[in-house]
Amino acid sequence: MAADPEARIDEIARELLAVPPSEFVSARKTRAAEESDPDLAAAVRALRKPLLSAWIVNLFGRERPDDLRQALELAARLRAAQAQLDAKELARLGRDRRRLVDALARNAAELAESRGERVSVATFDSVRETLNAAMFDPGAANAVASGRLLRPLEASAAAPADLADAVAGYLDPPEPESADRPASPTRGRTKAGDGKRGEAAEAERAARAEEARNAGEEATRAEDVARDVEERAVAARDHADRLAERVTELEAELSAARQEAERSRAQAEELDAERAEAMERAEAARARAAAAERRAKG
Repeated sequence: MAADPEARIDEIARELLAVPPSEFVSARKTRAAEESDPDLAAAVRALRKPLLSAWIVNLFGRERPDDLRQALELAARLRAAQAQLDAKELARLGRDRRRLVDALARNAAELAESRGERVSVATFDSVRETLNAAMFDPGAANAVASGRLLRPLEASAAAPADLADAVAGYLDPPEPESADRPASPTRGRTKAGDGKRGEAAEAERAARAEEARNAGEEATRAEDVARDVEERAVAARDHADRLAERVTELEAELSAARQEAERSRAQAEELDAERAEAMERAEAARARAAAAERRAKG
């Protein structure tokens, strides 16, 4: 384990937040007791239990790290490029982003349900809102990527996420994202000739055109990612449906077997009664025979 105290508590927090919510308190107590450093043990005891929606997002990040990483990287590139997009392209980008977030949230919820957790509508909405916040806000994206979320996040294009008490341990600020467009070649200069200004303007127009093309490509990649995630989600739901059908079949077979067993028990009870009655008749017949034999001898 890392020697740096902050790194150690981050690692321990990530470890504890991986256990099911119902086991968190006992796991935290056990983990704190294992620490010889009293300050670190106190920090472990102070770790809060995550809300279920945050635990689900953390679970998704652990189980599907490539999906989450690609989505967050794509979101960062789209944030950097969207300043060059027109209203129509921005609307399309917004729809693609929503589809991607919905698909990621469904996959995360299915993972949680496969671990035995019940995901309510409200919890699913919180998972989706948290992933959506990561699409808009680099700070929220950093928190989601940490794997140490304690509560859901909210953010939009107009308002960044409030990260106070949202992450266990320590969270470094996100790395600065690339500027929306490159600085003008003449910026900061006192005076330039007309020819140089024209060249600079042409270079800036070319740069903007290139960024617009890149933004279009990013939007296309976003659609591809959304479709890929959606296909996996559909496949997972189909598999779940098939398993549910098999469970129904097995339950029907079990019910039929129970009914057959009940009929067999009833038949066995009837046969036991008949056997007892036959034994009584045989005993009575033997008694009559013995009496007749005695009379014959007398």
